[in-house]
Amino acid sequence: MFFNAKDVEQFQAHQQFIDTAVVPLLNMDLAQQKIRHSSSQAEFLMSLTAFIEHQFKGRLMLIPPITYLEQMPQQVDLAVWKGALENAGFKHIIFATCDHHWTSMQADYNIIWLPAIPLESMDASMKQKILEDQLKLVIPSLTKEWTGY
Repeated sequence: MFFNAKDVEQFQAHQQFIDTAVVPLLNMDLAQQKIRHSSSQAEFLMSLTAFIEHQFKGRLMLIPPITYLEQMPQQVDLAVWKGALENAGFKHIIFATCDHHWTSMQADYNIIWLPAIPLESMDASMKQKILEDQLKLVIPSLTKEWTGY
């Protein structure tokens, strides 16, 4: 489910089943020498989280990305986001990112870090294969969150 009017209406009607929020943490670096790499990371993260949403539709909602500048990741307060999402009815909050900075907070938050894979030069079938492979890496984290093991 996506954060749009139709899906939010379904979320409100079926909160007992749609208990997980996936929140992309999107690092933007607009420096001339880094903007292309930053956009490649964004493309990968948004493609992967949309693919995860598609695979688990009815169980999770993909929240719009929290976007921050490279120089300011410390200004993103995950506790505030987690609290707001819990207050909205989500039992499980998962932050997804390609920014290694966030791995230092994995003890306090459910953060899935994956290195970005440049998708821009791949054909559709190769992109699909890459996303399927990455999903296989994410499933254990989702299962652990849902089962508590």
